[in-house]
Amino acid sequence: MEFAILAAVVAGIGLLLLLILRLKIHAFIALLLVSILTAVAAGMDPAKVMDTIKSGMGSTLGFVATIVGLGAIFGGILEHTGSARVLAAYLLKKTGEERAPLAMMLTGFLVSIPIFFDVGFIILFPLIVGLHRNTGKSLVHYAVPLLAGLAVSHAFIPPTPGPLAVAEIIGVPLGWLVLVGVIAGLPAAYLSGIVYGKYIGKRLDVQLAATIDQGATLAFPPSVAFVFPILLLPIALIVVNAMLASGVLGMGHPQADKFLSLLTHPFSSLLVANLLAWYLLGRRCGFSNQQLADISTKSLYPAGAIILVTGAGGVFKEVLIETGAGKMMAGAMQDAGLGLVTFAFLTATAIRVLQGSATVAMITAAGLVAPLIPEMSLSPIQLGALAICIASGATMASHLNDSGFWLVKELMRLSEKDGIRTWTVASAILGLTGFSVAAVLYYFGG
Repeated sequence: MEFAILAAVVAGIGLLLLLILRLKIHAFIALLLVSILTAVAAGMDPAKVMDTIKSGMGSTLGFVATIVGLGAIFGGILEHTGSARVLAAYLLKKTGEERAPLAMMLTGFLVSIPIFFDVGFIILFPLIVGLHRNTGKSLVHYAVPLLAGLAVSHAFIPPTPGPLAVAEIIGVPLGWLVLVGVIAGLPAAYLSGIVYGKYIGKRLDVQLAATIDQGATLAFPPSVAFVFPILLLPIALIVVNAMLASGVLGMGHPQADKFLSLLTHPFSSLLVANLLAWYLLGRRCGFSNQQLADISTKSLYPAGAIILVTGAGGVFKEVLIETGAGKMMAGAMQDAGLGLVTFAFLTATAIRVLQGSATVAMITAAGLVAPLIPEMSLSPIQLGALAICIASGATMASHLNDSGFWLVKELMRLSEKDGIRTWTVASAILGLTGFSVAAVLYYFGG
């Protein structure tokens, strides 16, 4: 039975690749079709298949659709008012063109400590578009470093849910997890983001067509002093939200904490940022309310495709979780008697590749590793290193069953093949580098 389920999942992933890469079937249709076929082949009750499709789409889009929609309008206003180009010019002036990718990597690394990977990418995407248009270099040249920085912090550094859950499950002191996460994460982000980003950026020239007249003269061009606070505001508010959730920050009154949590939720944060951008950038630059409404509407056109494909990726993930394929693979590795760090890394990798979600892979792998720890007498640094081995595996090879892959691919307007060449390969380099550094720390930290 277990073999049949795993075979159905492997065949499903193979069929998905064939439909999208070879037959050029639209990803939304291909993901839904493969999800249904995989569920049936894996033995799922036919009556449950469509409910699983519905719950997978709903659970993914409940958050993503709102964030993508708000982020698209926010980005559209930043672009049309020239704000993204102003920020890019300022960043280039301060860092120089050669160091701009490093600045993007470090920005992503810092931003994603309190903020989810996809939210950080949506908020900062206009900035890399501005850099791309100011320099004429491939969008990939700036996007991959930003993505690497975001991904490392999202998986390696608390307080995002994945590393927090792993720390709780396997008993890692948070201070040690942060320390090991930074030590392993920075070289992983550098190799995957800067080194590979430069390599693939020279071979994949992605140029986004201008949606506005780049030479247009605005009544009141935006200034950096105005644009930076508006861009950073949603990030700052989401940081406050994360601190409230973790108990680090509080108003001293439960009702006040709840109200502040409402105001600083990612939805509220981006709503506030949109309103400020509308009036303080759009109206101030000379746009009428009707022009801004038209910009908002046009900005949502590409968001529709992003939302549907991302939701379909969530459907495939849900089917794979419901079949139990990830747990079966992890159990087989445990039975094979692999070393602890190798077992932790490969288990998380297998679950990640099979079902897509890094957080699910981290939590599941940590649960399988935890029973093995009491017999090992591990030091705090070894526990931290073990957690990063799990996180590294859970970051590996983001591909067609990962909703984050589709978000990256659609925002950058890449083909599926080029999405694999960029983010799938970069995430694999990131995971392998993080594991290598963490494994060394584990073996020498006893």
